[in-house]
Amino acid sequence: MDYQNLIEHVMSTTKPQIGAGKVADYIPDLARVDPNQFGIAVATVDGQVYSAGDADTHFAIQSISKVFALALVLARPDCGIWDRVHREPSGTPFNSLIQLELENGIPRNPYINAGAIVVTDQLQANSGDAVLELRTLLREETGDSDLHVDSVTAESELRTGDRNRALAYLMASFGNMINSVDLALDHYFRQCSISITCAQLARAGLLVARHGARADGSRLLARTDARHIIALMTTCGTYDAAGEFAYRIGLPCKSGVGGGILAVVPDRCAVAVWGPGLDEKGNSISGAVALEAFAREGRFSVF
Repeated sequence: MDYQNLIEHVMSTTKPQIGAGKVADYIPDLARVDPNQFGIAVATVDGQVYSAGDADTHFAIQSISKVFALALVLARPDCGIWDRVHREPSGTPFNSLIQLELENGIPRNPYINAGAIVVTDQLQANSGDAVLELRTLLREETGDSDLHVDSVTAESELRTGDRNRALAYLMASFGNMINSVDLALDHYFRQCSISITCAQLARAGLLVARHGARADGSRLLARTDARHIIALMTTCGTYDAAGEFAYRIGLPCKSGVGGGILAVVPDRCAVAVWGPGLDEKGNSISGAVALEAFAREGRFSVF
């Protein structure tokens, strides 16, 4: 596969959509991002990285971090996380309170906000420092020891995070929080504020594409647990547009409101795209177009 030629073709296909959509302006730091940017990077399981566009521009990882936080939780046997979070698509917005109330404080899946807060809460209980644990993993998988939490983005998250506080307090009222709400949310907001590039994210995504095998050859996850993460990316990874992503793209994906999307082709490669303009569901418009072209031209669909 000539990946560089493929992603150059993807860039040409995506160009008319660059700048389309609306940045996540409810988070002040993200509101300042120039929407007329786009990057793509592909990392293959044999260690090659191919990129085009703004692949080395940093952006907020946001909800894509949830994949790696879940991996760290599942790496500990008998963590009990599936007693606290379900594994079904939500069909509602990623920050819905109504569904959480009706289902007694148990989030539908680990990739919506409520579910990810529970995962972070569990990781904090397991490790004593959820953000440090996640940052260390990402530094090791990307090979970049400078990868860090952007303090400006984190402060924006903290200042505008009332809906997430409501989710966490509601879950606490049902007995589904271990740590204090403030502590869990502090780590949740900071994990979403990690600054990353497409090239780095593609490298980190190989952890999933290799079914739990790390960059150094060691194993973080049992292959079965990695398969479960991939399955949930397919069914729940793009908020309440997961069905549309499966139909159009046919790859396991996890998106974030920073404009990034991570997709994996199991046992072959990880693909990271970034375009800050979002659709009404919170997914990058240009990123989805790029992944659709990538999967179509490369014949990568898992279906």
